[in-house]
Amino acid sequence: MMNKKMDLPRWWYPGLWLGLLATLAVPAASAATQEIRALFTPDSANPHRNEFVNKTPSSGYCEFYPDICRNSNTFSIRLMTRLNSSKPMQANSGPRNSAMFKVPGDWRSLTVTNKETGDDQRVEVRIAGVGSNYVLSDTAANLTGAPNAQQGHDRLWKGGGWLYATPPCQSTGVGFYGSNTYAFFWKTPNATPCVKVSNFLIPGMTYGYLDFAYELRTPNPLGMGAGIYTGNLTYRLGPGGDFDFGDVMIPNDPVLNLDFVLDVQHTLKVDIPPGGERIQLVPAGGWQSWLQAGRRPVRLFRDQTFNISASSRFKMQLECEISAFPYDCLLDDRVSKKSVELRVSVSLPNGLTDMAGQPVKQLRLRPGPTNAQYFKPGFYVDRAPGILHFEVPQQQMEFMLRPGVASTYRGSVTVIWDSEV
Repeated sequence: MMNKKMDLPRWWYPGLWLGLLATLAVPAASAATQEIRALFTPDSANPHRNEFVNKTPSSGYCEFYPDICRNSNTFSIRLMTRLNSSKPMQANSGPRNSAMFKVPGDWRSLTVTNKETGDDQRVEVRIAGVGSNYVLSDTAANLTGAPNAQQGHDRLWKGGGWLYATPPCQSTGVGFYGSNTYAFFWKTPNATPCVKVSNFLIPGMTYGYLDFAYELRTPNPLGMGAGIYTGNLTYRLGPGGDFDFGDVMIPNDPVLNLDFVLDVQHTLKVDIPPGGERIQLVPAGGWQSWLQAGRRPVRLFRDQTFNISASSRFKMQLECEISAFPYDCLLDDRVSKKSVELRVSVSLPNGLTDMAGQPVKQLRLRPGPTNAQYFKPGFYVDRAPGILHFEVPQQQMEFMLRPGVASTYRGSVTVIWDSEV
């Protein structure tokens, strides 16, 4: 937070860019652990884009085909989880004794918590794709009697080679094969199993790794406080688990832990134009009517502009050098010891509203924490102009201005913009 000193008013405002580092515990040897990291920072070039950006490096499928994943807002991870056949895969067997892939393709929710504030937010994730590279115990041609590898892989499975996914899985149009290997990746629209049934006996088979793609639904970061939010989602791998590959293919890691880290970095910054730290209150049209004709002004006022950048909720309040109930802040004449009321209000630019979503136009500010006014952004506001309105109201004019009596009223006000709400 930063303080800026001035005579009338004094200002204090925070400019906050918060980013902390998360520390992961060392995973147990019997589980695979993967961090999923996303970041929000306000973007002045795209102020209406209030979304997290996935910062987890892609590996596996999306690493090699970034355009396909980018177009579907999908991200992939390669786990070195290996699956080995526990018994031969018989021809024309049922789903559980064939090559089966059942993944958590429906949305699941978890709670992420701000470690500093305790604020809880909900994140949703689903597994959007799955892939690997199968390795046969013999060549596809030898297992099927086909004249070459391509025909061997196509004959080995009902419906052809693994370029073609079985419903409800969907093909990505990408597949690679060797004499006894086939690399594939399928989209998984839901949690219904996808099954490839063998036409021939397969004595042994291995999946050399496990690729999975995921989609995220994250909260609106403008409604979150700054800081690091962490949470965990655990999946079971193996027969009957969240990732179920049937009864033939058994993973060497029975557990997959996904550690989520959401980093929210907000901006709250206020800039006062040069000379704006000293406020002179004057009548509309100046002092000539009072000095020459003795006509009291209706009021004394000054509008002071400021530029604000805000991507998070914040509050505003006043601190007065001099105050007295029922007034807000006071200005006083050091000679006569008289005091007059000073009213302060604020107008905020488009994109910043009160907590009910209403525009902020000349909203009264009052001193003390209990009188704080709260505001929220509808989108990232970047150096947009706001106005502080200072006024000595009409009912103070007769008391303040008397013919032939000179006086000078002074006072100091602290206007506070605070991101800690």
